[in-house]
Amino acid sequence: MKAKQLSKDPFNIIITGVGGQGNVMASRILSNMLVNKGYFVTIGETFGASQRGGSVISHIRVSSRSAWGPLVPKGRGDVVVTLEPIEAIRVLAHYGNPAVEVLANTRAVYPASVTAGESTYPTFEEIKEMLKKLAARVWLIDATDEAVKLGNSILSNIIMMGALSAVGHLPIDQDDFTAVISRTLPLDKIADNLQAFALGVGMMKEKRRQER
Repeated sequence: MKAKQLSKDPFNIIITGVGGQGNVMASRILSNMLVNKGYFVTIGETFGASQRGGSVISHIRVSSRSAWGPLVPKGRGDVVVTLEPIEAIRVLAHYGNPAVEVLANTRAVYPASVTAGESTYPTFEEIKEMLKKLAARVWLIDATDEAVKLGNSILSNIIMMGALSAVGHLPIDQDDFTAVISRTLPLDKIADNLQAFALGVGMMKEKRRQER
């Protein structure tokens, strides 16, 4: 399948969160969707100090022409998807630029230093204001809240992938997602994941409608 021309080539996506949120799974699913559409895709990942609770950053570089190095160069991110809101600020400090766009899950995951009273976590309003200063566009998605309603908070990562697909930068949709997870997930997990992806699509479409 011949890939459609991207508006920017390579197109640099960063998915960030903390250990245990399904960050790596989301990056693998997204990358497989794009490969199936005929794109060259390279993935690079960096991990924080702990497997669960440390920062996890997935770099996804998409091109219709050739494969690129696995890590997004400093200041060259195009879209940042964050499963934990404050992680977006850390990523933007290194990979942000005046045109970068952010999709941020609104549910915080407090580090051990905060729960122990050794440090403080910014309020949601403070995080929102910082993101608006650092990015050209910011969409705030209540992904974890909706995933809990579906019965599994980990589905927040799939909701965020659905939301990303509805932004319009990437030629992927529900059918592409279905094709990938049908090959990679157990049969009893597929229905919930399809519902989560569709929910993310709907949430982003509603946000885009409200912007008009």
